[in-house]
Amino acid sequence: MTTQHETLPDRLGSTPTGIAPGIHVPLIRLLAEGEPVTIAELAAASAQLQDAVREALEAAGDAEYDEEGSIIGLGLTLRPTPHRFTVAGEQLYTWCALDTLIFPALIGKAATVESTSPTSGTTIRVRVAADGTAASVHPSTAVVSLVEPDAPGSVRSSFCNQVHYFASHADAQPWIDAHPGGEIVDVATAHRTGATMASALLDAAAIPAPAAQDSSCAPDRAPATAPTRTAPHSCC
Repeated sequence: MTTQHETLPDRLGSTPTGIAPGIHVPLIRLLAEGEPVTIAELAAASAQLQDAVREALEAAGDAEYDEEGSIIGLGLTLRPTPHRFTVAGEQLYTWCALDTLIFPALIGKAATVESTSPTSGTTIRVRVAADGTAASVHPSTAVVSLVEPDAPGSVRSSFCNQVHYFASHADAQPWIDAHPGGEIVDVATAHRTGATMASALLDAAAIPAPAAQDSSCAPDRAPATAPTRTAPHSCC
């Protein structure tokens, strides 16, 4: 029987948030610096006109903005969620558990994840290597919930909001009871799904994977392959 972890890469494809990878991947790398991202900065990083970036973000629908209109979230976010994602000393958050296993490979840096089980309140801690591999998991019995995303609609409400870490299969049982079509997988299986999705994003964006760095010894500046903050384009 085919299960969610096998079909998700095809269902979500290379545009899991509904935005072109050539814009989404540079946005993830900029947000990983821990600051809001202006439209001008994202346009420069993605080699797109500012109007094209605005249209892509509007079409995606789920992007988060601050009061000045700068982007603060699209999968990776500056707003608190149950999934805390620390990379190179920056305290960030993700929309779902699976994001925590996708984004390190996109930004090329290791991350520390602390996620709260929605059933027991237990904190699950995962150390994710720069290639997205789960280097350590505590408790070792931790699992991840997956669902089949609805289409069309908001990927955050139809998918992300149901993709959690749990301390164990027993901890996840109330969630399974409430979501009989869902699936519970171990973290290693979730990582394989995330790795496939990260590879698809990089391929579709035609952006090379950044040189992997251990965030505990990463230099202060961004790696050469990551987009850097530049002056805005003169035209938009």
